[in-house]
Amino acid sequence: MKQTPSQTVGPYFAYGLAPEQYLYNFKQLVNNVLYEEFQEDSICIMGQVFDGEGVLIPDALIEIWQIDEHFQAFGRHGTGTNPANKFIFYTKKPKSINGQAPFITVVVLMRGQLIHSYTRIYFEDETLNETDEVLNAVPKDRKHTLLAKKESNVYTFNINMQGENETIFFDI
Repeated sequence: MKQTPSQTVGPYFAYGLAPEQYLYNFKQLVNNVLYEEFQEDSICIMGQVFDGEGVLIPDALIEIWQIDEHFQAFGRHGTGTNPANKFIFYTKKPKSINGQAPFITVVVLMRGQLIHSYTRIYFEDETLNETDEVLNAVPKDRKHTLLAKKESNVYTFNINMQGENETIFFDI
């Protein structure tokens, strides 16, 4: 008997994890955004996912998880539902917990991966970044891969799966 092919993470997620975004005729179990649009207390986080050669990956699924003492949230967005293949989340900016810099946990799922990847979004305008234990464990020349760039209420956070600007991924 021959060995069967390995199962990868996707592309089943479009149907099973984000069906409304991909226009399937049934409800998904969780919302794909935390807010539908900007609210008075919200920020927008948007970005794209790139492969090792800098080519846009059009069908990744991004999940975000955040928690602080006043707010807990989860969001899921498939990049294949946006004409520019972006993920877009409207949420509240997290607060510091136990002196850590505010961050959002990110999970990346996509075709070709055998297991999902974990990273974090830190915010470039946070002073606690200088003393955050996890962020400071990252080599100095790679920290920028975890920092979302701010313009108004929009933070841009691109994810590079491999290559020169590969995003730092964590074992959890």
